[in-house]
Amino acid sequence: MNAAFDEALLANLAFPRVRDALAERAATRFGVEAAEALAPFARREDAALRLDRVDAIRASGEVPLGGIEDVRGLLDAARNDRLLEGREILSIAYTLDGCERLRRAVAERDEPSLLALAERMGSFEGWLRVVREQLDGDGEVRDDATPKLREIRRRLRPLRGRIRERMQVLLEQYSEAVQDPIVTLRRERYVLSIRAEAQSKVPGIAIDSSDSGRTVFIEPQAVVAMNNELALLEFEERDEVRRILLELASRIAAHPELSVTFEVVAAFDLASSTARLAEDWGLMRAVWREAEEEDEAGSVHLPAARHPLVEACVANDLSLDAQHRLLIVTGPNAGGKTVLLKTLGLAVLMAQSGVPVAAGRPGDAPGLPWFTSVLADIGDEQSIEASLSTYAGHLVNLNRIVREADEATLVLIDELGSGTDPDEGAALSQAILEQVLATGARGLVTTHLAPLKVFASEAAGVRNASMRFDVDALAPTFELTVGQPGRSYALSIAHRLGLGEGVLDRASDLLGPEGERLERLLETLERQREQLSVRLREVEAARDEARREAASLETELARLREREETLVAEAAARADAELQETLQRATRLTKTARQGEGEGRSQALEEIRKLRSEAQRKARPKRPAVASEAEDGWRPGVRVRVPSYDAEGRVVEVRGDALLVQLGLLKLEVAVEDVERLAEERSQGGGGASTVAPVGGFDAEINVRGERAEVAVEKVRDFVLEAQALRVPMIRVLHGKGTGALRDAIREYLKREKRVERFEDAVPYEGGHGVTVAHVKVP
Repeated sequence: MNAAFDEALLANLAFPRVRDALAERAATRFGVEAAEALAPFARREDAALRLDRVDAIRASGEVPLGGIEDVRGLLDAARNDRLLEGREILSIAYTLDGCERLRRAVAERDEPSLLALAERMGSFEGWLRVVREQLDGDGEVRDDATPKLREIRRRLRPLRGRIRERMQVLLEQYSEAVQDPIVTLRRERYVLSIRAEAQSKVPGIAIDSSDSGRTVFIEPQAVVAMNNELALLEFEERDEVRRILLELASRIAAHPELSVTFEVVAAFDLASSTARLAEDWGLMRAVWREAEEEDEAGSVHLPAARHPLVEACVANDLSLDAQHRLLIVTGPNAGGKTVLLKTLGLAVLMAQSGVPVAAGRPGDAPGLPWFTSVLADIGDEQSIEASLSTYAGHLVNLNRIVREADEATLVLIDELGSGTDPDEGAALSQAILEQVLATGARGLVTTHLAPLKVFASEAAGVRNASMRFDVDALAPTFELTVGQPGRSYALSIAHRLGLGEGVLDRASDLLGPEGERLERLLETLERQREQLSVRLREVEAARDEARREAASLETELARLREREETLVAEAAARADAELQETLQRATRLTKTARQGEGEGRSQALEEIRKLRSEAQRKARPKRPAVASEAEDGWRPGVRVRVPSYDAEGRVVEVRGDALLVQLGLLKLEVAVEDVERLAEERSQGGGGASTVAPVGGFDAEINVRGERAEVAVEKVRDFVLEAQALRVPMIRVLHGKGTGALRDAIREYLKREKRVERFEDAVPYEGGHGVTVAHVKVP
């Protein structure tokens, strides 16, 4: 930890609670210890590197830390030559295998800060391979762990079988003397349970007896030699198993890269827990204010800053720069001054520890300079042991601030000048602040002393600020107002609470004309500032609304221009196609007329005449089918044709020189001169339904990739309705492949949709499974 940030300072600014929050989110014991030891760095590069790791994890996802346990105690035991059980060695293996998975997972990511950290980890693949070869899943040593053990166990199994077979024969032979007809083990030797009174009938060695003395366990003479051989083999097996386990444990305990690997695991876990904390608390990375940025060098910029440990904390904008290095905050008690001061201090500690801070908005990141020290005087510093009063305790801290502060120091002073005579306290406090200003330090000071408000309004490098108070509700708002000193509100609150007028008048007299004039001035300034704030909010709201409307109009204009270009292109294409067809037909007829004879030639000439007449008819401008506007005024329900959209519809509303026209599912406002009035009755087969031509330029493909399923289904439903209304027989729904959930939701809807005849995948070269082609029932 940086020596300039001692534990007393960290505790005063609630930094240990940030450590606790990180430890709660850690996945391993290594991460918990790293969180508990978290402290500000001495170098900015180290804090930036940790923040880079946090950003990388937030961008690419959490790293795998499962299966990693704290096995340092087992490794220490192995170093002290304690024999580890097979299960204990497996615990170490599982942890190191988890480290290997972590290293491989990070290697697959393109995150330089994480890759550099993972490269420091050791490799344990060789040892893990030996563990897998020599131990089974229960931690038992495998038969083929070594050639020697394989040979021992190859001889042990048949030997045990022969002994059991022999013992079964003996059970039958001495059945009258046997207490229980089973073969058992006593002292690692196979024995028979014989009744005590009949033990002389069974030749052998008495190994043990029951608690009651009624049963004697005898090793028959016939199996003594085999039991001896078995015992020797088991001794050899035990020694070989012990040797294998000792070798496995000592080999990993002496691995030179264990310590650094566990340090890297702790760093990954701390970065992961920090990323989770940033998501949970809504934290944002602070940008270091570089020295070359002259307008921002050494400045504090904390937009929407809040204390992350205060529930429902009101966010305030905090700024300190070269012109305003000190912020003097005044206002009523319990108004949020101390919380604001600790918010700044905690943000600096978190940022310089490699943790994002509780400040910032989208597009407006917090910014901080690099402070080499934080000097603070917060809370009751009374020392009984040193026989110091509360004020004397504050003076000790203030003396240290004056002596040690420099341009890279953050100064935090809470309730400056309290605990002594107001006049003397104000004079001494102003002198202290002048010295702090001379050092070039930046900081935040809270106070109740009126002379310091005047000092802040007159001195260069200092700015007044206040915490607002709602007198009507008798409650603080916790909102910071910069540029205006705060009021104490003592007389206003007393008046609201119904204190007698005589008492209030006497208090005003004692306050004196200067004090009363200052309070009235502050009240007037506060009221005017509130009025200006209201007007500013109204102007900003109107400006934002105008911008939104302008953006909407620009979007609509661009859409109409695009629509116009599409229609012109389509019309040109149709005209070109008709022209080509007419020319080809005319060429064929002319050839027939020239080469033909008799009736064939006459018929070709007649066709040429009809073709010329048709061309002349199409060249004439179209006229309304029935009465013009002059003959009958416009009204809702009148059928019209909009040539620019090549579609027919009905007037919904008359808007002066414009008409709101319903074209299928679309409503468009069109100028009167841009429409053609049609006959009132255009029915088919005697019915009342009108024939509506498809809207020109209708895009038969809709893109819903990335949408939530319910939103996408609603868009497709509207698209199907529009396609049917415009008589478009086939549409394409571009939903992408992904997990298939979006495609399944859309196709489930299409199954139920009566307007859809069928649907299928697009052909492979037009989207395949990522596109659904639907056939719409067109009336």
